[in-house]
Amino acid sequence: MRRYFNTEGICRPQIHYMVRLDERLEKIRRRYIERGSYFVINRGRQYGKTTTLRALAEYLKPEYIVISLDFQEIGSAEFKDEAVFSKAFAEILMKACRNGEKTENTEELLQPLNCFLKGTENIMMREMFEQLSGICARATKPIVLMIDEVDSASNHQVFLDFLALLRGYYLNRENTPTFHSVILAGVYDIKNLKLKLRPDSEHKYNSPWNIAADFDINMDLGVDKIASMLREYETDNCTGMNIQEISESIFEYTNGYPYLVSLICKILDERIPEIKGFEKAEDVWTKKGVAEAVKIVLNKTSVPLFDSMIKQLDTFSDLRDMIEEILYQGKRIPFSPYVKSVNLGVMFGFLKEEDGRVAVANRIFEMGLLNMFMTEEAAHSEAFRYGQRDSSQFIDDGHLNMRRVLEKFVLHFADIYGENDEKFIEAYGRKFFLLYLKPIINGTGNYYLEAQTRDARRTDVIVDYRGEQFIVELKIWHGSEYNERGEAQLVDYLDYYHVEKGYMLSFNFNKKKETGVKEIRVGGRTIVEAVV
Repeated sequence: MRRYFNTEGICRPQIHYMVRLDERLEKIRRRYIERGSYFVINRGRQYGKTTTLRALAEYLKPEYIVISLDFQEIGSAEFKDEAVFSKAFAEILMKACRNGEKTENTEELLQPLNCFLKGTENIMMREMFEQLSGICARATKPIVLMIDEVDSASNHQVFLDFLALLRGYYLNRENTPTFHSVILAGVYDIKNLKLKLRPDSEHKYNSPWNIAADFDINMDLGVDKIASMLREYETDNCTGMNIQEISESIFEYTNGYPYLVSLICKILDERIPEIKGFEKAEDVWTKKGVAEAVKIVLNKTSVPLFDSMIKQLDTFSDLRDMIEEILYQGKRIPFSPYVKSVNLGVMFGFLKEEDGRVAVANRIFEMGLLNMFMTEEAAHSEAFRYGQRDSSQFIDDGHLNMRRVLEKFVLHFADIYGENDEKFIEAYGRKFFLLYLKPIINGTGNYYLEAQTRDARRTDVIVDYRGEQFIVELKIWHGSEYNERGEAQLVDYLDYYHVEKGYMLSFNFNKKKETGVKEIRVGGRTIVEAVV
C-alpha cells in the first residue's frame, strides 16, 4: 500500500509519512522513565500525544512491562463512586495486559487481582491499589503505567482520589511496591483538572499530583523534522520539490504544530493536484501550492481542532478578549503563565511566549481566528458592507488592484467610522480596513498580520491573492519623522519578500492633515501611501 499523510488517529511509520520519533523517545526514556518519574504529557488537541505514547510503549518493552490504558474506555457512569471506578479500572488494566506483550507469567501475575474482583462486590480503591502493588511486587520487570485521555476523567472527584493514592504509593515506594513510572496524557494539566472541579479560589490550585516531574520535551515539528518527512515522500514520488524551501514555508504557517503540518502535506498530496494550474507535481510542491493548501484548510467547514478552539473561546471569554486585543489592536501583553487566560491559551495550544510577550501560536491559527472574528462582525459592519458593494471594481484580468482598494477606502472612511471618537479609531481603525478588504479577496485570497511588526502603532498585512503578495502597512500617524522611518521599514520588508511595490495606510488625527493617495519612490521601491 502506498504510504500517505495521516490526520486521523495514530500515525504508524509503516503506512504513514511521519517524523521519526526515536530521538524524542530516547529523551523520554533517559530523562523520565529511567529515573522512575511520574509525569504528564499535556499538549493541545492533535499534538501527537497518543502517537508518542504508542511508540514509547514499544520502545520501552525490552526493559519494562508497559501497561497502556485509555480513559475513554471508562464511561461517565463508571466515575460515579470509587467502587464502580475501581472495578472498571481494574478490568481495563487486565485487558491491556492481556492485549499487550504476552509473557509466560501474564495470567499468573493477574490471577490474584482477577480472583479479588470476582470475590468482592464493593471494591474500595485502597483495596484495588493493594492488588496493584502485589502485581508490581511479582513482576519480573519494572512496570510503566500509561493513561491516555485523562481529560475524560476531569469532572469527577473519584479521579482526584485516584491521583491521591498514586501519589501516596509514589512517596512510599521504598517500602511498598508500586509502578516504576506513571505517564498521564491529555490537554489539561493536573492543576487545571482541579480547577474544573472546584473553581472557588480556596481549592483551585491544590492538586494531589504535585509529585509530577515537569515534561519539557519539545513536540513541535521544526523545519529539519518536516524536511526529513518530506525527503521520504520525495524518495517515493520524485516531485522535484525544493525540500528546504517547502519545509520552511510549511513551518512559517504552522510553527510546527504536528496536526497542521500533516494536514497541509495531505492536502498538497491529495487535493491540490485536482486544482487547475496544479496538475503537475512540480507546481504542487511550491510555496504557491502551500498557500493554496492553507486556503483550503481555512475554508474547511469542519476541522476538529478548530471546532475545539471555538468551543474553548466561547467558554473562556477572557481568553477570547485577549486574543482579539492582540490581533486587532496589536496589544503587547507581557507573558505570565500565572495569569489564568494566558495559562489556558498555552495549555490548549492557541498561545505561546514570544520575546516575553503573549502571541498566537501560529499563523494558521491567527488567520482562522481573524476570519472568525471578521465573519461575526460582518453582518453589522459598515466597512464590510462597503467592501462587498465595491468588490467587483478591484480585479483587473485576475489581478488585485490594491491601489484602487486604498483609494476607495479613503473615500469611504468617514462613512465607515461614523461618529466614533479618535481613541476608538486609533484602536480599531485597522479592523475597519480588514473588514473592508475581506469581501474583496474572500474565497480567492487570504491575508494575515505579520507578527514581527504588529504593535499598537504599526501592523503589516500580507495579502495573498492568486499567488501574488501585497504588503500593506497599517499605522497610526505620529509625525513626519516617524512616517519616514515607517517607509524605510516597509522597504526592508519588501526586499525580504522580493516585492517591488508596497502600500501604506496611515490613520492621521491631525486637523490639518491631507487625505488621499500618492505614489513615492523610496530605496528603489515604489510605495503607495494612503492617508485617512
